[in-house]
Amino acid sequence: MALISDVHGNLPALRSVLEDVREQGVDEIWCLGDLIGYGAQPDECVALARESCDVCLIGNHDLVVIGKLDISDFSLNAALAARWTDEHISEETRAFLAGLEPAATLSPQIGLWHASPRDPVWEYVLSAGLAEACMDEMGTRIGVVGHSHVALRFGRADGGPTTGALAPDGTVLDLSEGEWIVNPGSVGQPRDGDNRAAWLLLDTEAWTASWRRVAYPIDEAAEAIRAAGLPTDLADRLYYGQ
Repeated sequence: MALISDVHGNLPALRSVLEDVREQGVDEIWCLGDLIGYGAQPDECVALARESCDVCLIGNHDLVVIGKLDISDFSLNAALAARWTDEHISEETRAFLAGLEPAATLSPQIGLWHASPRDPVWEYVLSAGLAEACMDEMGTRIGVVGHSHVALRFGRADGGPTTGALAPDGTVLDLSEGEWIVNPGSVGQPRDGDNRAAWLLLDTEAWTASWRRVAYPIDEAAEAIRAAGLPTDLADRLYYGQ
C-alpha cells in the first residue's frame, strides 16, 4: 500500500509522488486527507486523487472549505488560503470532499486517521506521550496518521514504554510485532526540513513500513501560488521544507 497525506493543492508534488508509487508496483493508494489547503491547484489535485486513490479521508483544510469547520480556528495564512480555495473550487470537487470521512478502519490490524485516533480532525501526534494515549484508544495494532506534515514513527512493545523518532528518507521499520503509529509525512508541504515530497510504502505481507522522498519541480508549485495571489510565504516555505 502507498500512504499519502497533506497534498494541499500542490499538483507537481502529487504527480511526482504518484509516479514513484507506480514505479514501486504498489497495488493500492490510501490518502489521509487535506487534498486542498495551501496550494493553488485544488481541483486538479482532487481530480487526480479521486482517479488514483482507493481510499481517501477528509482533513481539516478540506472540511473548512466545505463549511464544516470554523475558519476562525485557522492561522492567518491557512484562513486566507481556505477563502481563496472556497472561491475557486468546482462544485464537483466540493461534492467529492463532502462525501469523505476523517477516519477509516480497513482491517483488524490497520486504522487510518487524518489527525489522530482520539481526534481525527485536529490533534497533532508529535510526541511519544500523545502517541501512547492514542494507542490506548485506537483499537487496531497499527495506526496511520497525517496532519502534522512530519514523517514520524512511534512504537510500543509488550506494554512497555512508547518511543518515537523522525522517519527520514530510507527508513525501514519492522511492524510485525507491537503497536505502532506511523505518519508518512506531507506530499505538498513537508515540515521536517526536507523539501522533497513524502510518502510511505506499507507492505502488509512482510509487515514493513518504508519512508520515501521524491524531488519535484518546486518552482512550478511556488509560481502557481504566487500567480494565484496567495500569500508568498506559502510559496517560499516549499523550498525549505518548513
